[in-house]
Amino acid sequence: MDFAYIQTLLPSLLSGTVNTLKIFFLTLILSLPLGLPFALGAISRVWPLRFLSKIYIWVFRGTPLMLQLFFVYYGLPILAQNWGEQWAELFRWQNTTAAIVTFTLNYAAYFAEIYRAGIQSIDRGQHEAAKTLGFSRWQTMRLIILPQTIARVIPPVSNEVITLVKDTALVTAIGVGELLKAAKDANNRDVDPTAFFLAALIYLCLTFVLTLVSQWCEQRFSRHEQPIQEG
Repeated sequence: MDFAYIQTLLPSLLSGTVNTLKIFFLTLILSLPLGLPFALGAISRVWPLRFLSKIYIWVFRGTPLMLQLFFVYYGLPILAQNWGEQWAELFRWQNTTAAIVTFTLNYAAYFAEIYRAGIQSIDRGQHEAAKTLGFSRWQTMRLIILPQTIARVIPPVSNEVITLVKDTALVTAIGVGELLKAAKDANNRDVDPTAFFLAALIYLCLTFVLTLVSQWCEQRFSRHEQPIQEG
């Protein structure tokens, strides 16, 4: 193994990793809370809100992320031109911005479905008990249902978070200078696959750290889900 060559690769790979983490964290910060209103909308008693939320979840979960990425980056400006050049400029985003917007909308749909399943897994008797105690529907959701839901959705949310790290590699298709693009550029320049092996190691390190964090979160919150043992 040529360590001198590896040293020449590391600056570009680490720079790409920084961009990968930027897309990852911004997507996570935006999509995690965005999924909740769509989850609540999907189980709302208001029919238009429920319909629109389910359509949103269905569209973004039912179409490839790569296709959504191309549509936001290439398709939206073209469609917006029909409304005028000022609208086309409004939707003509930089590739990194388009990537973050697309990933946020996509992962918010997945998180919304996870939240919805978690909320509906709570026994209906708790809703009735809260109603008997005089809690409003919103108070019941905020004080009783959602805290229990958090513990139940951590495992599937953690899986999606780990998947997000790997999905960031898709943004190379629109020219974002993330980790995979840095490795691909180095391979094309030097005709040497070493950069791909190094990129794979970096991805494995990132997913390993996230796996440890998710396990800690599961243990931390699962204590509230443990049944009381009889002595």
